[in-house]
Amino acid sequence: MTSRLRRLSVVFLGLALIALVSGPASSQTPRGHGAEARDMELVGHDDLQGRSAYQPTIHKQGGRFIAYVGHHGGKARNPLTSVDEDNGTSIVDVTDPARPRYLTHIPGPAGGPEQGGAQMARVCDRQGKTYLLRSFGNAVPNSGHEVWDVSDPAKPRKASTVVTGLTSTHKNFWECDTGTAYLVSGDLAKTDPLQAGPSGWRTSRMTKIYDLSDPAKPVFVRDFGLAGQEPGSSSSPVPPGAHGPIVLGNRVYIAYGTSTDGVLQIVDRQKLLAGPKEPTPANLNAPEISRLYMSPNWGGHTAFPVLGMTIGDWATNTKGNVRDFVVLVSEAIANECREFRHATFLVDITTESRPFSVATFQVPESLGGFCKRGGRFGPHSSSESFAPIFYKKLVFVAYFNAGVRAVDIRNPYAPREAASYIPATTERTAERCVTEPTRSCKVAIQTNNVEADERGYIYLADRANTGLHIVRLTGDAAKIVGH
Repeated sequence: MTSRLRRLSVVFLGLALIALVSGPASSQTPRGHGAEARDMELVGHDDLQGRSAYQPTIHKQGGRFIAYVGHHGGKARNPLTSVDEDNGTSIVDVTDPARPRYLTHIPGPAGGPEQGGAQMARVCDRQGKTYLLRSFGNAVPNSGHEVWDVSDPAKPRKASTVVTGLTSTHKNFWECDTGTAYLVSGDLAKTDPLQAGPSGWRTSRMTKIYDLSDPAKPVFVRDFGLAGQEPGSSSSPVPPGAHGPIVLGNRVYIAYGTSTDGVLQIVDRQKLLAGPKEPTPANLNAPEISRLYMSPNWGGHTAFPVLGMTIGDWATNTKGNVRDFVVLVSEAIANECREFRHATFLVDITTESRPFSVATFQVPESLGGFCKRGGRFGPHSSSESFAPIFYKKLVFVAYFNAGVRAVDIRNPYAPREAASYIPATTERTAERCVTEPTRSCKVAIQTNNVEADERGYIYLADRANTGLHIVRLTGDAAKIVGH
């Protein structure tokens, strides 16, 4: 072999070794970080056109599974239309979770991350059709709530405007069996919670209840909030605003406060809907069963009921071995831990009149140096799936730069982490910055909300524009649900 050939051989061998070590180009992460997993694996991914994502809702339509994903405000190019569109709602066919297929985007109103967009998406089958209930805007003028006919998810059609002239629209709930909708909203142009908006309510967020049994013909039922928020009140301080209700049976579980001064309220649904509608203190208090005040450092983002849990270790007790709980999540809101540490609480509500927090779940920061990674670290929300495969076994908590954490709640007095998945960043992942002591920015995943379907797939929506990640359990975690 000549010296020239020998040199070329050495070069080719070096290039081959580099390729083996570095792997395919698509797996590289030039900015941010790679994926991390424990007893979870990635099945599929859609970049959602690079839009900041909030709530994913997974709906079975015939033989298909469709993901409806609400977005924060902003704008991105829609490759399907070759038009720059204001962020609204992404509709993605996830029937084959390994190959998600983006169907269409319903634009929202113009505005920044906390002004425009259509953050919330709820889907129900009514009158032989499938409908999407979504918030429309947030702080932009004439924000409100809309219903779209998505019977053909690739060709959505506007069905009705439920209400407009609002601000701070957010985390709705829609009863698919009755059609009753609980719309979290505030008044138009409200800036000071101590001053009433046009309707007189003194809080940035309360609950507007509508009958959407016929989604094309919304019927107003009543406004609801905590006493002291109602028009004409002069009480101080004003109670914290609502973040989101969840209905199960004849109970409405409402979380208030989001990240500070949290309140969990348990409400009798029948009394709420059939009782006197005028927002007086007496009428607002009448349907309330109980109220749990949280520490001022923590708030109520999500209140997810998990009822009728048999406590295995208590089986020999003659009383009390079947208990009811609420998974109560306090939202982390500051980048790089510039705040109190937030947590997820297990609240025993077996005696509804006296709810009591009995356990917490946290991800230790030391596991990954999360406070230095960039963006938020801590819980945002829990999944809200009542699918039997997961219910009373696992709850999935969105943990921003710590991805999704699968929490084993079979013993709710000692919840433990069963699995986790942190998606890799991509070229689309947006920076998150702090300004003190000097301005600095980092790229990190920001898993914002999670949901699960009856097949056992978990869906992660990323706040930092990275898209929708679809994962599943593996190893010991899969054994919990019989997979």
